Amino acid sequence: MSRVVPFTLIVLFAASLMAALHGYVWLRLVHDVALPPLAYGAASALVVGLFASLVLAFWFGRRGAARTRPLLFLAFGWLGLLFFLVVLLALTEPLRWLLPAVAGPLAGTADPSKGAELLWSRAVAGGVALLATVMTLAAVRSGLGRVRVRDVEVELTRLPALLDGFVIVQLSDVHVGPTIGQSFVTHLVERCNELQADAVVITGDLVDGSVRELSAAVAPLARLRARHGVYFVTGNHEYYSGVSAWCRELDRLGVRVLRNERVSIDQEGAGFDLAGVDDFSARQFGRGHGADLPRALAGRDPSRELVLLAHQPRAMFEAERLGVGLQLSGHTHGGQLWPWNYVVRLQQPIVSGLTRFGNCQVYVSNGTGYWGPPMRLGAPAEITRIVLRARPAAGNMARAA
Repeated sequence: MSRVVPFTLIVLFAASLMAALHGYVWLRLVHDVALPPLAYGAASALVVGLFASLVLAFWFGRRGAARTRPLLFLAFGWLGLLFFLVVLLALTEPLRWLLPAVAGPLAGTADPSKGAELLWSRAVAGGVALLATVMTLAAVRSGLGRVRVRDVEVELTRLPALLDGFVIVQLSDVHVGPTIGQSFVTHLVERCNELQADAVVITGDLVDGSVRELSAAVAPLARLRARHGVYFVTGNHEYYSGVSAWCRELDRLGVRVLRNERVSIDQEGAGFDLAGVDDFSARQFGRGHGADLPRALAGRDPSRELVLLAHQPRAMFEAERLGVGLQLSGHTHGGQLWPWNYVVRLQQPIVSGLTRFGNCQVYVSNGTGYWGPPMRLGAPAEITRIVLRARPAAGNMARAA
């Protein structure tokens, strides 16, 4: 019962927010433009229907109803368009108080202020609708297009020379679920295997649904090949999807789940440590879950290089303090839809790319799939090919390509 109440509150908040956003779009694009009665009624009904489609999409999406996938694509597509409409309308709000005085004489009505307001409302509605549509089409093309391989080189001062050129392929935030299925996962596996990785790492948010619903969709992961194995750490979405069952399922597929533990990567007498921690927010779910980096590092040799898998970038503060050389993270999606990246920056210290923080370097993937709208704008999806380079400590910086 203790978990039912918070979940109910979250659902009510989300529904209320969606209702408010639809109301705002209706106000500016339907009410304020003074449509004829028939068009006004039809447009109002359309907005209500689109709101209902989102409610149904989230309902069916959490239940893995494959037959509803066309509905889910349409509903989540509308969610993306809604986002762009709200952003663009909000950006025009300050001008609503400035332009009517200028536009009034152009309206040609007996009441210049009223005419100016109507003229401005119609101009904004048309312009916003057109621009939002263009942005949506561009975002869909990016979101559903071929996932790029992003090459990154990282210089590590404690990496043995024998391991110079060690390749880690990172997948993150695939979000297998409502609109991402087995064919996408199969394609990712084929692309990863082509890169001939020394190690493959999956930094959380692999799934959005239960093992029962999605086991077939993730089954191709069993075909991932890497010289030193495939590793996984939990993201926040695993905790919404039955984390214990997923840890067991991934283990069955040959994917090593690192839960506040580390492994030694050794090659020809040289090596480094690879550690992984639970998601930053996992402690609230109880049952022994929660990030515990000191536990993962207990008893290690500090002279060895250390690579950490942590879903959320904000794990970097503790990582730097405890001697991590490189942290690999995801979670942010790079913002996924511009300008959401500015909002993400309020919660996470890094949104995308490679950054040095003290003696630690942090790489944050844009993610390999998407969440919600099948769209990306300004943050293309990626399979990341990370090449480790052995370099002396003095004056070296990491390079990203």
